[in-house]
Amino acid sequence: MERPEPELIRQSWRAVSRSPLEHGTVLFSRLFDLEPDLLPLFQYNCHQFSSPEGCLSSPEFLDHIRKVMLVIDAAVTNVEDLSSLEEYLASLGRKHRAVGVKLSSFSTVGESLLYMLEKCLGPAFTPATRAAWSQLYRAVVQAMSRGWDDQ
Repeated sequence: MERPEPELIRQSWRAVSRSPLEHGTVLFSRLFDLEPDLLPLFQYNCHQFSSPEGCLSSPEFLDHIRKVMLVIDAAVTNVEDLSSLEEYLASLGRKHRAVGVKLSSFSTVGESLLYMLEKCLGPAFTPATRAAWSQLYRAVVQAMSRGWDDQ
C-alpha cells in the first residue's frame, strides 16, 4: 500500500486541530446520521440516549470526542511511521469490539471523517487531500482490525 502524503495530511489537520471538539462533534453528528444504530453503543452510567443530540451534548460523550480527536492527532503525528502505533491501535480495536462495535461500522466512520474534513477545510479539501486522508484512515483501520483478530 502506498503511503499517504504526509504534508497534505499535516497541513489540513492544522486547521482542524485548532477546534477539535467542534470538528469532532461534526464527525459524530454525521456518523449518527449515517448509522443511527450506533447510538445505543454510547451509554454512560446505564443512561440510554434517546437522540443523537442528547448524546452529543453529554459531558462523557464530549470526552469521547476529545479522545477520538487525540487518536487522529497521533496518527497524523506518526503518519510516516504508523507501525509505531500498531500495538496501541490493535488495543483500541479490541476495546471497540468488546463494546459491540462492528468492523463494518468503520467504513461509516471513515465517511464521517472525510465529511468533517470537507466541512472544515472547504475548497482546501482537494481530491489529493481526500486521497491522502483515505489512505491514512485505511491504515489506521487495518491496524485496529488486528484487535478483532486477536480474540
